[in-house]
Amino acid sequence: MSLFHWFIFFLLIQIIHGLGTWKLYEKAGRKSWEAFIPIYNSIVLMKIINRPTWWTLLLFIPIINLIMFPVIWIETLRSFGKNSTADTWLGIITCGLYIYYINYTQDVKYISDRSIVATTKTGDTVSSLLFAIVVATLVHTYVMQPYTIPTSSLEKTLLVGDFLFVSKFHYGARTPMTTVAAPMVHDTLPLVKTKSYLNWPQLPYFRFPGFEKPKKNEIVVFNWPVDTVYFFRDPSGRHVDKPIDKKSNYVKRCVGTPGDKIQIKNSDLYVNDKILILSDRAKPQYSYTAKFKYSENFDYTNLFADLNGYLNDRGGMYNDSILYFPALSEESVKKLKNIDGIRDVQRIIDTTNTTHSYQFKYNPNINDEFLSIISRIKESKKFKIEEQANNVVIIYNLPKEFVDIISKNKSVISTKEIYDLFPNSLYYKNWTKDNFGPINIPKAGKKVELTPQTLPFYKRVISVYEGHDLKVTGNDIYIDNNKVTSYTFQKNYYWMMGDNRHNSEDSRYWGFVPEDHIVGKPVFIWMSWDSNGKGLNKIRWDRLFTTVNGEGQPQSYFKYFLGLLALYFVGDYFWKKRKNAKA
Repeated sequence: MSLFHWFIFFLLIQIIHGLGTWKLYEKAGRKSWEAFIPIYNSIVLMKIINRPTWWTLLLFIPIINLIMFPVIWIETLRSFGKNSTADTWLGIITCGLYIYYINYTQDVKYISDRSIVATTKTGDTVSSLLFAIVVATLVHTYVMQPYTIPTSSLEKTLLVGDFLFVSKFHYGARTPMTTVAAPMVHDTLPLVKTKSYLNWPQLPYFRFPGFEKPKKNEIVVFNWPVDTVYFFRDPSGRHVDKPIDKKSNYVKRCVGTPGDKIQIKNSDLYVNDKILILSDRAKPQYSYTAKFKYSENFDYTNLFADLNGYLNDRGGMYNDSILYFPALSEESVKKLKNIDGIRDVQRIIDTTNTTHSYQFKYNPNINDEFLSIISRIKESKKFKIEEQANNVVIIYNLPKEFVDIISKNKSVISTKEIYDLFPNSLYYKNWTKDNFGPINIPKAGKKVELTPQTLPFYKRVISVYEGHDLKVTGNDIYIDNNKVTSYTFQKNYYWMMGDNRHNSEDSRYWGFVPEDHIVGKPVFIWMSWDSNGKGLNKIRWDRLFTTVNGEGQPQSYFKYFLGLLALYFVGDYFWKKRKNAKA
């Protein structure tokens, strides 16, 4: 809906309200015309129902107003003596239209001194619950939102199982665009697993002023621009049209801001022709494949014992023939450096959604000692082993440190990526996730020349994010039925990437992030949960109450929190004791 449509809708609501309440306004000692004046009628109504004037503000806050409208309907009915359970339910079920019936057919009397204190325990509980929901929704929407890291794209900077607080006010809180939605949930209702919102009506984009813009190197939470799938990677291809603020929440590192030029050369990220220097806390990772032949001189016993012990210490998973680790230990890397007969190191062709995978394939004809190691690992059920002929052992997703050692021997080879990379055009078919670009990030007010070669970069920007009718006839480009050779951007855009560079679906795959998709800035890790740990080790204690951004290594403030908490309880105890003594 445009602003004009919303203005007409707003006036229509005022007329509906006035027609249904003007007689009640008169019986409360007010003028009938006061029921029709926008905003003023709400202020007067608050006086009639004996509620504070600031409640008027809550009626105009999206999502919050959905909670407040039924409250106002019930309060209005009770102010005119309609206190029964039937009256309450009729007010709610008819969406307030029951008040029309009271207004035109019932000779009711206004109760000016009505008590607003709940007379039953149930009423008191409901009132307290509604107040808590309103406050929590306000905080969740405009101040701070809890968020969980679901994938490994930012490993090891942020870990799967980190629970964050995401600030809405740093970049300016974005008002909800989806006006009819369940409070404090995203796109799905818990338990019933159904859509938590209605697509219509939609408010125009608006963001309150913040005190900063997303900067290079900052970790940012945003709505995934291309999220229209029913389930991620749904093989059936089902799609769902999601409003911007109901698209999936993603968290990545902002590496490019409006107007920047982005390019990746041999895995190194260049911004405006200079290598981007990451902060101390950023821990970029790369994944490679090492392929080598079995050697009689290599001590596989120690290698596999080391890896298996590392798995037990850190917690691992297995899926098919792949074993997942957070990383290889330094000792393992040293042993791998001494392997004889390394044939090549190549970039991995197929990745999974889990980081740091090491896959071992073996030949059953090799010596008994090696087979016994394989057998023991098989029995541990940590992962499965696939057989590979010709004494070949393959390890996938090696740390960059190991690959750098191999690279010095000129044995690194590039392989063709199978990914469909942005901008999804045959003009750029030779781009890979490690050799990519250059790409210029759109900036509001900046003009770009449009040609068949440049259009793939900006096609979605023009037609989807900025809402124009784009058509291409031969080499001619038409925007809103006008032939054009250039385009001036209306919005700012950003380039987001994961620190786990070879296992992150980011801007290299789906392009720019519009400014209206920005959700907020992660500021604090309040909990970190390792699903593979046991007992108390499931909690990553060193990550509790640590900040997300900043320089230097993160420091846990958990002990200070515990100290303040203990101080509060001790102080509260002595304060109550002193108060009771005076009584």
